Amino acid sequence: MSFNLNNLIRDNLKGLQAYSSARDEYVSDGSQMVFLDANENPFENGVNRYPDPQQRSLKTILAKQRGLDSDQILLGNGSDEVLDLLFRAFCEPAKDVVISLPPTYGMYKVLAGINDIENLEVPLTSGFEPDTDAIKTAITETTKIIFLCSPNNPTGNSLSMEKIKELLTSFHGLVVIDEAYIDFSSNVSWVEQLNAYPNLVVTQTLSKAYGMAGIRLGVCYGAKDVISILNKIKPPYNVNELTQKRAMERVLDTKGVRAEVQIILEERKKLITALNRIAFVVKVYPTDANFVLVKVDNADRRYKDLIKKGIVVRNRTNQPGCEDCLRFTIGTPEENKVLLNTLEQL
Repeated sequence: MSFNLNNLIRDNLKGLQAYSSARDEYVSDGSQMVFLDANENPFENGVNRYPDPQQRSLKTILAKQRGLDSDQILLGNGSDEVLDLLFRAFCEPAKDVVISLPPTYGMYKVLAGINDIENLEVPLTSGFEPDTDAIKTAITETTKIIFLCSPNNPTGNSLSMEKIKELLTSFHGLVVIDEAYIDFSSNVSWVEQLNAYPNLVVTQTLSKAYGMAGIRLGVCYGAKDVISILNKIKPPYNVNELTQKRAMERVLDTKGVRAEVQIILEERKKLITALNRIAFVVKVYPTDANFVLVKVDNADRRYKDLIKKGIVVRNRTNQPGCEDCLRFTIGTPEENKVLLNTLEQL
């Protein structure tokens, strides 16, 4: 594979100078200073100052934990902003193409539509694996990005490492691996392979295992030159001060996060065992995530039955390959007991 990042960057961005904010031009070293540079309200209340536009403290922690350099990391207002920046940096509207593999995370298709990019869908196989032959056949000179969700949503399975490597070595564009659920998998993160593949981009989030969906913090790991392009076009203060502070507290609490993940994994195992005993459950699919995809006799009916009982699950029956499937997120032990008792009653 011949990979040249310069061939992917939109022409109008190649000479673009990123906006330089007051907090870019003067970076505090912790000294007591009088800040009269950013037209802020001077009265201290904890959030009257602009946040660090490069989130240096948080990136330093993440870089150390992942064995990377800070300039291999971009932070965003949730993973969705990170994904949107990838479209805006590397895909020319009304010209370029991305590939997604349904059933998968729906925002790839939505963001493609917002950015006027063709989203070519190459369905996963019946075993929910990438059809690499079909993907390679679909690739053209205008194909810029392949989106892979692993572990995949809504199916829960991790995609074959061999098939992902095949795409990384044969594709001239970016391979973006969405690892929102990686903390629930026994597989190692593709972050460890960043230096081996210049076209590899990995996205993660604090919304799942870290339990911080409300603060909206997404992470992008990639080659330094890829991250540099994304930094050019991101809003200057896209991650607010409160989010940065809460995120730093949480990512440093590795013991607490691991403990919660372990409970979820134990509950996942119990739930799968119990679901297989429910009369109207047809199949429980293997999962590496904090949810399980379950084929039932009639997904629309069972979804409504559960709503009436005060339980909200996700009906995925309209997704390719997911006919009559419900997706159950792993709740607390108490919530899972309520779910199982209700299913047994139904």
